[in-house]
Amino acid sequence: MTRTRKSVGRISFVGAGPGDPSLLTRRAFAALTSADHVLYDRDVPIALLDAIKADAEPDAQFSPAEGGPGDVAKVLMSAARSGLRAVRLVDGDPFAVEPVVKEVQAVARTAVPFEVVPGVGHAAGVATYAGVPLSGVRVTADVVDVQELDFEAVAAGVARGSVSLSVDAGDLGALRDGMIAAGVDPTTPVALTGDGTGDTQYTSTTTVDGLVSSALGAAGRLVVLIGAAIPSRDKLSWWENRPLYGWKVLVPRTKEQAGVMSDLLRSYGAIPCEVPTIAVEPPRTPAQMERAIKGLVDGRYAWTIFTSVNAVRAVWEKFAEHGLDARHFGGVKIACVGEATADAVRAFGIQPELIPAGEQSSEGLLAEFSPHDEVLDPVGRILLPRADIATETLAAGLVEMGWEVDDVTAYRTVRAAPPPAEIRDAIKTGGFDAVLFTSSSTVRNLVGIAGKPHARTVVAVIGPKTAETAVEFGLRMDVQPPHASVPDLVEALATYAVELREKLAAMPAKQRRGSKVQGPTALRFR
Repeated sequence: MTRTRKSVGRISFVGAGPGDPSLLTRRAFAALTSADHVLYDRDVPIALLDAIKADAEPDAQFSPAEGGPGDVAKVLMSAARSGLRAVRLVDGDPFAVEPVVKEVQAVARTAVPFEVVPGVGHAAGVATYAGVPLSGVRVTADVVDVQELDFEAVAAGVARGSVSLSVDAGDLGALRDGMIAAGVDPTTPVALTGDGTGDTQYTSTTTVDGLVSSALGAAGRLVVLIGAAIPSRDKLSWWENRPLYGWKVLVPRTKEQAGVMSDLLRSYGAIPCEVPTIAVEPPRTPAQMERAIKGLVDGRYAWTIFTSVNAVRAVWEKFAEHGLDARHFGGVKIACVGEATADAVRAFGIQPELIPAGEQSSEGLLAEFSPHDEVLDPVGRILLPRADIATETLAAGLVEMGWEVDDVTAYRTVRAAPPPAEIRDAIKTGGFDAVLFTSSSTVRNLVGIAGKPHARTVVAVIGPKTAETAVEFGLRMDVQPPHASVPDLVEALATYAVELREKLAAMPAKQRRGSKVQGPTALRFR
């Protein structure tokens, strides 16, 4: 929806922080998501821009800041005078970047309203993510021109505490020479971090003298951490020590369902890649569902059993079409297979009466479901809304227990289009460290549209039925959680990664070098 423009615009100079989107302040996020025009530094990470665009106004414009401070200020003021909310997105903190300070000064000389929203600075933020405490007298700086750096102050900082400098990779030689000339001991410990706070952050330890040689091949902005606290980072490096750090994990789910799993994977340090394998569509003929909804309202059913989130959504979409809500479920008991399905029901204000305590499957539900009793259950019919390709196991089991079952096709699952060629190649050649399967259909459809995952890829499945299907398609099953839920599946993969790390650490160095270890974390081996 296009927003009505206000007559008076505003300019916000916003600090993007060092790269991790979650480090944006609430004030920064509010300014960005309400902006009409965003001018961003080219140094702002693409991942952060993508995260902002996902929540931005649909008609918001994003463009890189071009030209000098005066040119950028003119673009910002032109937008504001047109009634737009303009944001100047700056890598790090706005007042730590001299050209941006000049932009602010140019705007301040006019009547255009503006604000400056601080951001977490590179030097301090990356030090924390690298596990290096900046103790004692701290010297932090985002260095634009290394030739103008006060090396005497840096040397004093090293002697009395710790130093964190954000510099271009090409300036490391000049930084090393300047520090040594100012009296810094060449053997002083140094930590060098690239892609600070990002998914692929990497940190190497060296000395001042070895600064350049340890950064061969590095590019872009790096953070140089200097001081006595460097050796402690082995235990304090929380970001890079997460269980799945650097693992590229394939998530073959619909885009609507992948979000929770991807967020959990990121919390463990993984880099999720969402590849939709199925698309959910309405049934070809709606008559069955129409009769089922009428039956719910008329009291035809004693129970409704949901076996998937998609089934819950399909029923509630029909409710919405007819102007119904949760009150029309009064008197109907709800059973769910899986916590994710139960959460989808709870989101509509209903608490399920039955969720299997053991195996989260049709068999698990049948094991806990009570047979029909004509005295206790005067209404002996159950509504079972499901996918068009679902098995008959649950319906048949309920019939054997004396229940009448309306087995209704609530939605169709159709195979999604194949992913891009580079994704297909990565799947087949071991470019992914792990793949997570949450249903038999995700196994079948992924193999159908992209081929079998490489033998090096860790295969994690949510439950026994999915495991059976994976084996049928010739896949090796590595991970299966004790309970069939997305959080348990991700946690099981993280536990597996920790066990691999411990196993690798226990191997003799010669054997470790000879093992076929894959992946950025060097944890996997066969």
